[in-house]
Amino acid sequence: MGKKDSAYMVVYRGDTVDYIRPGTWVFFQRLKEYGGGFWLGRTYHNVFILEFERPTSLREGILFIMQTKSVERNFPSFDDDFELT
Repeated sequence: MGKKDSAYMVVYRGDTVDYIRPGTWVFFQRLKEYGGGFWLGRTYHNVFILEFERPTSLREGILFIMQTKSVERNFPSFDDDFELT
């Protein structure tokens, strides 16, 4: 599994998790007979939502998380003096 202070965790086949903090990204490992890879989603209060539309590798999933965090960080920046010309 991932580090306790990281923004994501990895749950491998056969592992169980007692608690996942809301807002955490989670990779669930798929069976090799179904193509392997991981399902990637995010936890919210009492729900898990798939955030990536297809099975993915850890590398691709982590890059997706980094890009998403970059967009979330820059989202509230607005230019109050912007005018359409």
